[in-house]
Amino acid sequence: MGPIVPIIMILLCLLGGGGAFFYMKKSNNKVDVKTQQQMTAQEFVNVKDIHDRFLYTRDGQVIAYMKINPISIDLFSDMEKEQICRVLTAELSSIQKPFKFLAVSRPVDITPLVNEYTALLSETTDQRQKELLRNEMMVMSNYAVSGEVVERQFYIMLWTRFRAGIEQDLLKECREFCHKFESANIGCEIISEHEIVRLCNLVNNPAYTHLEE
Repeated sequence: MGPIVPIIMILLCLLGGGGAFFYMKKSNNKVDVKTQQQMTAQEFVNVKDIHDRFLYTRDGQVIAYMKINPISIDLFSDMEKEQICRVLTAELSSIQKPFKFLAVSRPVDITPLVNEYTALLSETTDQRQKELLRNEMMVMSNYAVSGEVVERQFYIMLWTRFRAGIEQDLLKECREFCHKFESANIGCEIISEHEIVRLCNLVNNPAYTHLEE
């Protein structure tokens, strides 16, 4: 029994040390993976600051966005559709600088409609009309909460390397870009800080994203 006890003790110590080493290594791997995931998320967003009509990135770019007002092509004849296509093709074919076209979905803003119904509800004395207005407001509110009613919004993104005073040059390019769409009677405007933040949420924040079939 004498020689066996020390051998058993040595084996237990080796097993205990090996287990502790394995646990510490596994814990360090988890920390490394978590840190890598956090860094990847930061690099993906890549936003340093948003001010006025510009977004500044961490890698030294300055970005401006233009919102294109949607049109319903169902309201145009085939000839009018061809005319719009010809004008846009001619205008956009002269662009030499790269740009990005963004199409995102967001819930429809029903606030103006609800405000109108609320005003009608306060003015009417007809109980039947009041009941209809309340039901309609409830249905619209449910649509807004569920996100079932969405609208497509379209943006153009222009960017350039940041340097002092480059913002004015970028704004000039954006105005020229807007003019190309206005030539086809399509509204286009440069969006400001608040709209840029909203667009970033629509693109990067899953809580704002509506899943479409």
